[in-house]
Amino acid sequence: MIRRDLLKSLGIAAAGGVTLTQAEAQELNEAIDLALQDWAYPWDPQDPDVPGRMNIARVPDDYHMPGRFAGKNVIVTGSARGMGADAARRLAREGANVVGVDILGDLGEETAESIRSEGLNMVFMQGDISQNSVCEEMVRLCVSEYGGLDAAINNAGVMDALHPDEPIDYENQKNRLMAKIHEAGDEYWHRVMEVNATGMFYALRHELRQMMEQGNGGSIVNVASVTGIRGFGGTAPYTASKHAVQALTKNAAIDYAPYGIRVNSTGMGTTLTPMYERAVEIITQRRASGYSDSGISLYKSRSLLEYSDQANRGSTSAEQVAVMLFLLSPEASNITGATYNTDGGFTIY
Repeated sequence: MIRRDLLKSLGIAAAGGVTLTQAEAQELNEAIDLALQDWAYPWDPQDPDVPGRMNIARVPDDYHMPGRFAGKNVIVTGSARGMGADAARRLAREGANVVGVDILGDLGEETAESIRSEGLNMVFMQGDISQNSVCEEMVRLCVSEYGGLDAAINNAGVMDALHPDEPIDYENQKNRLMAKIHEAGDEYWHRVMEVNATGMFYALRHELRQMMEQGNGGSIVNVASVTGIRGFGGTAPYTASKHAVQALTKNAAIDYAPYGIRVNSTGMGTTLTPMYERAVEIITQRRASGYSDSGISLYKSRSLLEYSDQANRGSTSAEQVAVMLFLLSPEASNITGATYNTDGGFTIY
């Protein structure tokens, strides 16, 4: 039985707004831990060319570790949906006080309200992290609301220059959408770089200032991409910006380790989120327009997990969030200046 099916059979539905007692939380955790003991399950039907072939089992969507971040104050950027929303929800379920930030105001508030409906702590502010004032304000809000800042997941990012909920019309948006270097528009380049690279710099600047002032250390995880490790075609600004995220992470890890502040990054491969779905739609419309592709543009975008999976599935948001929170947590207290990539584990710089 696949793990998430086992959890469903146990009636575990944290999204239903049920608040658990400590005893119930312990029972839940034990049940999920049991599910996590199954590390793989057979292909069905079996691969005739590779006897004994297995799928790697996946992290259950509702898996969490009660109390791991109890009393910690954590900022999550890009918290309205996708990995940011799932990170905020899991952090809150693990005891954290969460401040969420996203350009999508209505959706961001809906996400925060759904988390609060579980009896958990989250406040939300709308803002574009490419603006220095927004990053300054999100830290101020965390301090005023919860008394300080202990950790941050800098997750916000874009793949194109469209507003995140803007309908895609490739023929009339080419200057703002994914393209090879010789075809890329200025607006595409500038918007992706200002959010993913400049926004990351602004977020780090204000988070690190606050942590330095407090003198209690801290932990930061920057969400990069596999494109920041090895690159892939047709997305020049995105690839450049995610390399910048990795570089900022390495630099910050060196400068702030003496103050007890750990800074790490994740290099995600394909993750099944709304942003991924939008990227697929853009690529589909681009191909329909007669776009010429060498055929290898996405060659380096797939992970070992995808190649080994019978359905060639990308990672789920829950799986990626599990890595983010591990790096953020005290369990990873001996790791700083590292990146986790979905195609080869940890790289320590």
